[in-house]
Amino acid sequence: MAKKAGQGAKKDSSANLGFEEKLWAAADKLRGHMDAAEYKHVLLGLVFLKYISDAFQELHDALAADKDSDPEDRDEYLAENVFWVPKVARWAVLQADAKQPTIGKSIDDAMAAIEKDNPTLRGVLPRDYGRASLDKQRLGELIDLVGTIGLGDAESRSKDVLGRVYEYFLGKFANAEGKGGGEFYTPQSVVKLLVEMIEPYKGRIYDPCCGSGGMFVQSEKFVLAHGGRVGDLSIYGQESNNTTWRLCRMNLAIRGIDGNIGPHNADTFHNDVHKDLKADFILANPPFNISDWGGDRLREDARWKYGVPPTGNANYAWVQHMVHKLAPSGIAGFVLANGSMSSNQSGEGEIRRQLVEQDMVDCMIALPGQLFYTTQIPVCLWFLTRNKKNGKFRDRRGETLFIDARKLGVLVDRTHRELSEDEIARIAKTYHAWRGEKDAGKYADIAGFCKSASLEEITSHGHVLTPGRYVGAEETEDDDDMPFEERMEQLTATLKGQFAESARLEKAILRNLASLGFRGSEK
Repeated sequence: MAKKAGQGAKKDSSANLGFEEKLWAAADKLRGHMDAAEYKHVLLGLVFLKYISDAFQELHDALAADKDSDPEDRDEYLAENVFWVPKVARWAVLQADAKQPTIGKSIDDAMAAIEKDNPTLRGVLPRDYGRASLDKQRLGELIDLVGTIGLGDAESRSKDVLGRVYEYFLGKFANAEGKGGGEFYTPQSVVKLLVEMIEPYKGRIYDPCCGSGGMFVQSEKFVLAHGGRVGDLSIYGQESNNTTWRLCRMNLAIRGIDGNIGPHNADTFHNDVHKDLKADFILANPPFNISDWGGDRLREDARWKYGVPPTGNANYAWVQHMVHKLAPSGIAGFVLANGSMSSNQSGEGEIRRQLVEQDMVDCMIALPGQLFYTTQIPVCLWFLTRNKKNGKFRDRRGETLFIDARKLGVLVDRTHRELSEDEIARIAKTYHAWRGEKDAGKYADIAGFCKSASLEEITSHGHVLTPGRYVGAEETEDDDDMPFEERMEQLTATLKGQFAESARLEKAILRNLASLGFRGSEK
């Protein structure tokens, strides 16, 4: 039976066009019985189980064909970095029971057995398939469909079928969950741009709010694509949400990525699990504008080197936490709400001024709207570094590169946009050319797109870091980048003009009515 299941998986893995959509449609049937946050774990738990079972079964078959090997010797699997899957948890066994009303309990038992035999997975796998509220008939149908997809065998790994499943489903779940979905998912094109900008070839990489681990996965892909090896990066992360922390552990485990994301979920501000870490690369997408971060209990924290962040908004707490974690030649790239570039409320402007004057701001990128599943407003990318004088590249001390990418991106549906591969390459190449990197070409300012601005010029703009201020892009009335004070001044002037015009028209109409004999109309 195992051989038959494996053969079927290989056949389907060679023609996978549209399988993500089919799998989503099957999983979506569960929506009538639970919300997206729940069935996310139902589906991704099965995907994880199928992946490790495929990898195990492939090695098991090879060992069975070798007269000198024992296919049930656990050490054989540990030696090949393959998870040991006990008999009760093997996919062929579970699929044979898919139509039984006890299938939920069988999966729970399988997850427990895997955790028992693989210490790195303890406390990570979902184990609530036996609950009465989960429709066992639909669960069986889902198992049958997952069973048609090769995930962990060599052929599927070479095509990164698992990666396609995870990226597709994390995006779909983020969309289905709405606001809460962004806690674990950053759009792939944004992650790719961050990674292409900072080029994490080798060293320590850190994400203080790592979600499902997308930054780490993309960084490892970057290393492999440029001739490096898995393991060239030492991965450190932290996540406050327990279910998302478990999802990250699963995401890294099935890709063979050894990452330290802490022994448990924990709040980065109040329980830093990597206190002594100094990272070469920091990648992050902190939650936007959170007000309940407990800042009132951290007024004297050593991380606030450039000013105490406001208790009502954690944006600059995240910024300074990442600066605190940077190694002497480290670089940080992260996503923030556009307001962070211009806000002067509650001391944020002073913190930004200090960062600029300390020459920490390397590059600022304004992104188009509709990139995120959780918000339609545009966001920006910050790149900070402690050392702009890198011996290998051009000395850019006293300068900051501004890139306005608001007009880029293509619509992938009615409400979501993504950056194309060419657009990502264009932005990254502009930055690397500005730094003077080999083979990146010669940098030149491009009106409306990029500008290298001096510290004096930034100071003249009140330390506002909005790219549109520097590159010469046309500002529009619906420009979300416009600083609040400037927007209010413009709107107030427009409103006063409209009030004046309204009064003039009212008097003219009343005069006309009076001339027609409506004497009581004119005041």
